[in-house]
Amino acid sequence: MRVHIGSDHAGLEIKARLIEWLEGKGYEPVDHGPFVFDATDDYPVFCLRAAEGVVGEPGSMGIVFGGSGNGEQIAANKVKGIRAALVWSEETAVLAREHNDANVISIGARQHSDAEMLHFIEVFLTTAFTGEERHVRRIGMLSDFETTGDLPPLPESAQDPAQGPAQDHGPDA
Repeated sequence: MRVHIGSDHAGLEIKARLIEWLEGKGYEPVDHGPFVFDATDDYPVFCLRAAEGVVGEPGSMGIVFGGSGNGEQIAANKVKGIRAALVWSEETAVLAREHNDANVISIGARQHSDAEMLHFIEVFLTTAFTGEERHVRRIGMLSDFETTGDLPPLPESAQDPAQGPAQDHGPDA
């Protein structure tokens, strides 16, 4: 499996170790940068390219790093077809895959030890999507919104009996 990687200066050090670790596990890492330390670099430059790589190669996965992982996750999620999850524990790595079929993991390099990050990545890469109908349905709603911009309809449970039907402020409302 190809694994596309992007970071900023905060993830540069772990990225080099990660590439060696991935190769040792039989993965094919694709490094989208950065390649030298620059304390003022801009993570979107690298994380958007890593996310584009994932979309361009169905079946591949992505890993993005930064100080907190937040900006990197936001950047990756701007690419149509990406479901990037900010992971900070083994459980969030498992759920990102099992429930959300996430194809990119984002980790805060300043928040965890190298060993913790590599563990989260291993769990993420080796956990399968469950394919349960409710998860497929929810991912479908997100994909539809990403494509059309139309909000999913409100369910009956969104109605307050005292107020009457809920107001849907979607594009057709």
